[in-house]
Amino acid sequence: MTDRIADGLPTVDAEAAAEAIGTEDTVLVSGFGGVGYPKATLPAFAARDEDAALTVVSGGGVGQEVDDVLIEADKLARRYPFQTQAASREAINSREVAFHDRHISRVGDEVRLGEFGDPDVAVIEAVSVGEDWLVPSTSIGHTPSFVAAADRLIVEVNEAQPEELERVHDVFQRDLPPNRDPIPVTGATERVADARVPFDPEKLVAVVETEQADDPYEFRDPTDADLAIADNLGDFLEAEIERNPVLAESVYLQFGVGSLGNALMGELSGIDFGDREVVYFGEVFQDGLLDALDEDLLAGASATSLALSEAGQERLFDGIDRYADDVVLRSADVSNNPALIERFGVVGVNSAVDVDLYGNANATHIGGTDVVSGIGGGGDFNRNCRLGVIALPSTAAGGDVSRIVPQVPHVDHTEHDHSVIVTEHGVADLRGLSPDERMTALIEVADPSFRDELRAYHDRATAAPGHVPFDPETAFDWRD
Repeated sequence: MTDRIADGLPTVDAEAAAEAIGTEDTVLVSGFGGVGYPKATLPAFAARDEDAALTVVSGGGVGQEVDDVLIEADKLARRYPFQTQAASREAINSREVAFHDRHISRVGDEVRLGEFGDPDVAVIEAVSVGEDWLVPSTSIGHTPSFVAAADRLIVEVNEAQPEELERVHDVFQRDLPPNRDPIPVTGATERVADARVPFDPEKLVAVVETEQADDPYEFRDPTDADLAIADNLGDFLEAEIERNPVLAESVYLQFGVGSLGNALMGELSGIDFGDREVVYFGEVFQDGLLDALDEDLLAGASATSLALSEAGQERLFDGIDRYADDVVLRSADVSNNPALIERFGVVGVNSAVDVDLYGNANATHIGGTDVVSGIGGGGDFNRNCRLGVIALPSTAAGGDVSRIVPQVPHVDHTEHDHSVIVTEHGVADLRGLSPDERMTALIEVADPSFRDELRAYHDRATAAPGHVPFDPETAFDWRD
């Protein structure tokens, strides 16, 4: 037995642990940003020769050892609230698996309140476990809430994850309302708790030893559009920090997960912040932030997941002594907490599938019907940031599809939730603009090949009276 597992705990193989999961259980799994998820127990459950219809809840994206194996075995009935795997996306869009999307900051409370069903068992990856505590691995997500809510607990101790990850964790647990005290975090890298998630020893039914790396992100190289978006965002931020008193002394930034977000993180060195302290306060820590820390551009970073590439993980693990003081992982209901986002005056930069001329954004559904992953934490930050920015390329499908449209077919972020839209063609600052003025500003950041048709829609919409110019007959059928 590894020295990461305290003596006397029920250490078994994955097949034996899977026996603790019932065929119609609600299973809570650790994992966020594609890392820190359990890798052995659910594949063992999927291999059982019996019918099953599980409900699976995760804090964020997980690997194929959760979604894919259960879908391929036809054992997944319901999935909440965020997924990233092709198999789960296909099953959800074909309605073989029921799916319900939620804002990440709320999921921990909703699980504890039974809003996704009775939480039967939590399957959690850890780097160590004791009689009544565990230390999470590469993400925290909603692990504290899941452990508290579940009737039974299975812990997978992963030897492939360094035990030194304990040094970056800060697990502050909150009571449910109305007995909830304010979160005592006054600085992004301030630690207010320890690294351990406590649990009732009576819940622990199995400990499984594993040694398997995460299936982390593979970031594509930045495109020309990505780099142009980064330049436009940088120019905007440089002007904004000179005029905005909230940013006079420090700048708190957040970027959404994915290749564009990582590319924007990696371009921080091109922004002149003067002598201001620059801090990252978000939900995911990606490779670009390692560069920013190495270049002393960041004073620190707070997140809930080390959503790194394989190379990024190796870099952080090998340099844990270098990064441990500057990187803090928190539970998702703290990293995405509206009060903290507002307290620090965060500038949040997230993306979308498309944005309409009224300022509404669709972040989750292609064509309004097919889900991509889920809203994740984008809504938490867009709605509560001091300055919410949506950054996206102006086209998709090799330039054949405009991502600036008259009306989005699905609304995740309303016109009231964010302030600025950035594409490779410029910046649309929507603050203080009337609906008609917003339309004009957004047409100017659309791809030039679509502007004439968007202007034609604008002319049709403004021909009718009303505060919001709208042409219902062509809002979705607007192209010649």
